[in-house]
Amino acid sequence: MDLAAPALYINRELSLLEFNRRVLAQAADASVPLLERLRFLTISCSNMDEFFEIRVAGLKQQLEAGVATGTPDLLAPRDVLKAVGDTARGIIREQYRIFNEVLAPELEAQGIRILRRREWNDSQRDWARDYFRREVFPLLTPIALDPSHPFPNVLNKILNFVVVLEGRDAFGRRNGTAVVQAPRQLPRLIALPAEVAGAAHDFVLLSAIIHANMGELFPGMEVKDSYQFRVTRNSDLWVEEEEVEDLLDAVKYELPRRHYGAAVRLEVPEQCPAEIPAQLLERLHLKLEDLYTVNGPVNLVRLMALYDMVDRPDLKYPPHKPGLPRELAPGQDLFEVIRKHDVLLHHPYQSYSPVVELLRQAAADPAVVAIKGTLYRTGQRSEIADALFAAARSGKEVTAVVELRARFDEAANIDMAERLKNAGANVVYGVVGYKTHSKMMMILRKEGGQLRRYVHLGTGNYHPGTARFYTDLSLLTADEALGEDVHRMFRQLTGLGEAPRLQRLLVSPFSLFDELIARINEQAELARQGQPSRIRAKMNALSEDGVIQALYRASQAGVPIDLVVRGICCLRPGVPGISENIRVRSIVGRFLEHSRIYSFGPQGEHTYAASADWMQRNLFRRVETCFPLVNETLRARVIEECLDVPLSDNCQAWELQPDGTWLRCRPGDAPARSAQEVLAARLG
Repeated sequence: MDLAAPALYINRELSLLEFNRRVLAQAADASVPLLERLRFLTISCSNMDEFFEIRVAGLKQQLEAGVATGTPDLLAPRDVLKAVGDTARGIIREQYRIFNEVLAPELEAQGIRILRRREWNDSQRDWARDYFRREVFPLLTPIALDPSHPFPNVLNKILNFVVVLEGRDAFGRRNGTAVVQAPRQLPRLIALPAEVAGAAHDFVLLSAIIHANMGELFPGMEVKDSYQFRVTRNSDLWVEEEEVEDLLDAVKYELPRRHYGAAVRLEVPEQCPAEIPAQLLERLHLKLEDLYTVNGPVNLVRLMALYDMVDRPDLKYPPHKPGLPRELAPGQDLFEVIRKHDVLLHHPYQSYSPVVELLRQAAADPAVVAIKGTLYRTGQRSEIADALFAAARSGKEVTAVVELRARFDEAANIDMAERLKNAGANVVYGVVGYKTHSKMMMILRKEGGQLRRYVHLGTGNYHPGTARFYTDLSLLTADEALGEDVHRMFRQLTGLGEAPRLQRLLVSPFSLFDELIARINEQAELARQGQPSRIRAKMNALSEDGVIQALYRASQAGVPIDLVVRGICCLRPGVPGISENIRVRSIVGRFLEHSRIYSFGPQGEHTYAASADWMQRNLFRRVETCFPLVNETLRARVIEECLDVPLSDNCQAWELQPDGTWLRCRPGDAPARSAQEVLAARLG
């Protein structure tokens, strides 16, 4: 069979939706603490929003541009959109079923209620009216729909109401429809004060307060009814990098337009009369297939606030305290520790604080002369950026390669870039046409009259916040070969010239893909010769067809292949004669699986950690770094913690079937084993 045959590939968009279905399954899992289940529900809803903002928006653009297909499965954009619509509707129905039939009743049994208008008593109704008049009414701008009041430019994902009116206004007009947009500044979930609450934790939605008091916006007229609606818009930024003089200014200019991109989805409640969404679809230039009706509030993501507003530790995961190796305890000279030997940290089971502390020590150390780092995502208030800022202010040479196009973090990265520039740092924005996604930091320190390089290489972002719940690896090293490679990488990112010759690092878009294919082919050749062979890897996504075909050939040669893929996987395992030696699993649990590990050989003789997934964008359109684990002790540890343990999980693991569906692993008669719980107990 031709290994490029479309039947051997799962569609990327449908695979991404299946990942979201696995996230949603956590919300229905009774073994997960109740408030954590609510959090998983809201995460699945947030994921769905982003899917429409980026993936569905992109499919619509392909359709408008007449693109036939661009994926190995050869599905045309029109067919993908149809399949996506059917699948997404099923997932959205399940989201609201879980909330209405499972989570809301269980929360109420725990004294946590989100009261609907019909459930309010008189005192609660009076409180809601007073809150509306004090906090909400002054911020509302009702817009009547007539020739002098055109349909407003509704912002992306903002709560809106279409209001049906009867009667004449002060000017004698009988216009019967208006639109009201909820203020972005107000919380969507509001706690009732104790004096009117009927349970330990009573809440109301802002939408319910506005609904109940809508008549006050239209004096002298009768509000027949009002209906929520929400519009999802294309949120992908478009900047023609080769045509702009300053990328920062261009991205800054584009950011506000994210709120007003082309509409891609309209959400309304199920009880909304058909003529209302029909009018909205026409105004938004959408079609009937873009309409999604929901059984409840149009934005369940807003319920995420409930997690922090309710102080019930018994309904949340037990606190996790990251471990800290004794040699890295506060007060230690980290440069001395790293000079002696490499340090490997496995987050979030082990603390991210040594990475931050190393930069703090570097900023304050008079022997440190320069710091260079890549910054993809760091968070709004970043300890990493603070350390770099302090280093620059103290006169050290600081170079920051800031990726301005890190999706949905553009504004934070712009602020950080400008702050670092004002402190005297050298700030560049990577390479035109390529996102800088690599995770590397280099500190140059004068020791004994010579410069020594200290390097951090990681699989995750320089973001202490996400390091508390993303699984990632950090390597702290003074290895001369790696230090020289990282130095050459920074020289290439900030300057000009041909691809540098590197001793150990593998880099996209130059050497990583070719080395991956070579390693896969090497294992295939060993299997053909009857020698032991093995491939194991862990990543977020697998979609690059060249890598998939190489894995298919290795499977045909008899190589046992085990893959741990959190999200998208376009490879079909278990196809007779093609991939019967390939097994794919995904782990979804308390922590987000984020590390990328590639291991080749029966004993993992060639094992790497990387910033790159096996996707076309990572291997060809981004700057990525992949580093080998040359220390035998550290390599064995990475294989054990990132491959052996996850592959033995029988609680939070899912296995991919040849038809593209996923089946959850169950312990059966075997002892229950959760990879994340095992590692948290071992390293925390």
